[in-house]
Amino acid sequence: MTETRDTRLRRLKMRSMRRGTKEMDILLMRYSAERMGELSDIELDAYEALLDENDQDIYQWISQQKPSPEEHKPTVADIIRIAASA
Repeated sequence: MTETRDTRLRRLKMRSMRRGTKEMDILLMRYSAERMGELSDIELDAYEALLDENDQDIYQWISQQKPSPEEHKPTVADIIRIAASA
């Protein structure tokens, strides 16, 4: 069974909201609310891959304590941009 785009967006928004750490919940909820509907399928694939990573790692990448892996650089940069504009 194939997932519709709308179902995928709702699922990814829920995953963004229920991370396990409050900091990541806040950052990723804001990002998903602002950008999720605009993302292409390829960008959604990249965001979903990022969500598979450990919260502590993602937080260090977004807070720029550590460089993000190459495959996540565009998504992390987009999240940082959205966080900075808030």
